[in-house]
Amino acid sequence: MKKVVKQVVAFDVAQNELVVTLGRVYDDVSQELVASKTFANRQGGFKALLLWIKRFFDAELQTLYVMEATGVYHESLAYFLDDQGFWVSIVLPNKISSYMRTLQVKTITDKTASQAICSFGMDRKLPRWKRPVDTYKKLRQLTRERHQIVDQRTVALNQMHAQKAQAEPCPSSLQRTKKLIEFLSRQEKQIIVEITELVKQGGEVKRAVGLISSITGVGELTAATVLGETNGFDLIKSKKQLTSYAGLDVVEKQSGTSVKGKAKISKRGNKYLRRAMHLPALTAIGHDERFKALFARVVAKHGIKMKAVVAVQRKLLEMTYTIFKTGTSYDKQYLQKQQNTQAEQIIKAIN
Repeated sequence: MKKVVKQVVAFDVAQNELVVTLGRVYDDVSQELVASKTFANRQGGFKALLLWIKRFFDAELQTLYVMEATGVYHESLAYFLDDQGFWVSIVLPNKISSYMRTLQVKTITDKTASQAICSFGMDRKLPRWKRPVDTYKKLRQLTRERHQIVDQRTVALNQMHAQKAQAEPCPSSLQRTKKLIEFLSRQEKQIIVEITELVKQGGEVKRAVGLISSITGVGELTAATVLGETNGFDLIKSKKQLTSYAGLDVVEKQSGTSVKGKAKISKRGNKYLRRAMHLPALTAIGHDERFKALFARVVAKHGIKMKAVVAVQRKLLEMTYTIFKTGTSYDKQYLQKQQNTQAEQIIKAIN
């Protein structure tokens, strides 16, 4: 008789419901999808879920609970399971998407997505999820709130511009729009003050923000956004994974000689990270020779300036990860020093 060596509970998480699939791995390496069911994404649903799992799984054998990092909808479930002492693993969505392509799933539904996550959990050895550092969590909330306020203010500014362009603008309407813009600007300033105070309080966070802010074009607000959105790069294991998570990875469709699509970024990722890199990239292009050279190379190759700006955004984001992991501040003269050292070595070798 085959022996169960691994038990997996996988979730496809939506705002109001959880589509759950149970899976087993046996000692002969075979796998089995045991059952699937839908539960409410709230405390009552979580408790019913645990009772249902007991019907199928051995309580003496550790169970792995796997889910995607789907915005904020998975968080309540993850915290609940962690409070119960269960092994929880949270996987980046792009990893699951790539894995599903290998399964050649033709019909994608909540159930098939849940089954794919279950198969992924059975195939892989996944690390245990750690709760976000409280400061990183607050940084994410504050930076996202600021983005929303900036978007609202942009809409209001466009409305005011349109109103002023009318033949006979309504004074009261203009006044209300002006007050709204002023209100939103005050809110943004308050949020920035909160972010600054939050960074000052945390030792590890303060150090991380200081390191990342040493990169040309990257300020405290950008550093706080990157750290908040990645939970201090907790789920990130490589630069490639980070760019994919942000949707700055390059995708290209090519087949034989007849199908050749243009290379472009996927945009299937964290929009807050992509947005946070835009203005820093423009600043870096204007004030740092390394990024200026990268920009010039891409423009010379493709002739499209926006593509070159995106390349700089991607390079900046990768550098935030490198700086954070190495604990070394950014050095604008690094490449020049490296070239000088190589030149000296060549001269010594010649002599």
